Amino acid sequence: MTEWAGRTAAEIAAAVREKRATPREVVAEHLARIERLDGRVGAFRAVRAEAALAEADAVGARGDLAELPLAGVPVAVKDNLAVRGESTRIGSAATPDAPAEADHVTVARLRAAGAVVVGLTNVPELCVFGTTEGVHGTSRNPWDPARTAGGSSGGSAAAVAAGLVPLALGNDGMGSLRIPAANCGLVTIKPGHGVVPAGIGDGDWFGMSENGPLATTIEDARLMLSVLADDPANGRFRRTEPGSLRVAVSPRSPLAGVTVSRPYADAVREAAGVLMRAGHQVRRADPPYPASLGLTAVAHWTAGTSVDARGLDPRRLARRTRVHAGIGRRFVGTASTGGGRERLRERLAPFFAEYDVLLTPALARRSPKAGPWHERGWLRNVAANSAYSPFTPPWNLTGWPAMSVPFGELPSGAPCAVQLVGRPGSEAALLELAERIEALRPWRRTAPLD
Repeated sequence: MTEWAGRTAAEIAAAVREKRATPREVVAEHLARIERLDGRVGAFRAVRAEAALAEADAVGARGDLAELPLAGVPVAVKDNLAVRGESTRIGSAATPDAPAEADHVTVARLRAAGAVVVGLTNVPELCVFGTTEGVHGTSRNPWDPARTAGGSSGGSAAAVAAGLVPLALGNDGMGSLRIPAANCGLVTIKPGHGVVPAGIGDGDWFGMSENGPLATTIEDARLMLSVLADDPANGRFRRTEPGSLRVAVSPRSPLAGVTVSRPYADAVREAAGVLMRAGHQVRRADPPYPASLGLTAVAHWTAGTSVDARGLDPRRLARRTRVHAGIGRRFVGTASTGGGRERLRERLAPFFAEYDVLLTPALARRSPKAGPWHERGWLRNVAANSAYSPFTPPWNLTGWPAMSVPFGELPSGAPCAVQLVGRPGSEAALLELAERIEALRPWRRTAPLD
């Protein structure tokens, strides 16, 4: 690592505000690291080297530099969110190559806070699957390059885990922040509905998709979330003492027939012990997941893709994407009414009246091997996704906040992780609980690529 590459966003911003570093120095170091290492990681679809340096100079010249929460911090943006002057390809050959005329609102908020966008990160086509590969590249887990970084925010997660940037912007429609964060040893939070502006694709997958941060520390995740939520004083998410929380522990998969591998089951049990010793009321309890959950998830997942694929040339889409969208056409009407999601919320609400937080594995097993999944059949992709990431979709369907937090290691040495879920409005409590885990069981922040 160089002087600034590998530092946290909070450390970089403080140094820039105090003029111990310039934005250009910080950005240049990160660009050099991207040039040296991204060929092994595949995080970026496009790197904005010259533009980023010019933006860094503009940040350094701002009169409000001393007040910027992300002063000079390099960030990466998932390639389904508009960055002014850059095309938004969403992992596809079917999308137009025309540059965006304006930033997405979340990108604009990051730039207003002093961040510098260094590039756009790889995603699977139309951000459908939990692995990241396609015509624009393959994103690998920096901790275990033989395996996928996950998806669909796989490039963003790989960039942060490799120390190419301290923060990245991603989004989550069925686990697309939490899955790659869990694979790559990162912190993320999918905020509850309405906390951060969405505006993802054509309808946010019926309101299930949310934008959020990928970071290596809870402090950085909280900092970026506050900017994305337009809460620069960090009043909504600032550190508080939540007292003793009622924590339900459930290692059981929400999907029938999906088993949880031993490392992830052990991580949940050990994390439960950490929280119990920290003074929280921890009990073993399973949410009343309905038997129809899998069908509800698939219906909304495919229907969201069907809407996003409208107007695109199907001949330029991968076969798995065409099949996914084709299946989803029959579910668009049902998904748009929201009835299945409301019934799920009603079924789960009494559980979250009894418990403040749910603790589960983040994944059921390690991620699939990196490879040309975009060339493989639809059913094979769906089976692989469902087998390793059954824990994330319920909380997109409900619209409630959920986090992935690093915890322990897999036998390969790659990170393991747990998931924290809360009722609406509980983002601050989840962050505080995760910070307690971080203090008691700290994790390695970036993969040892040097």
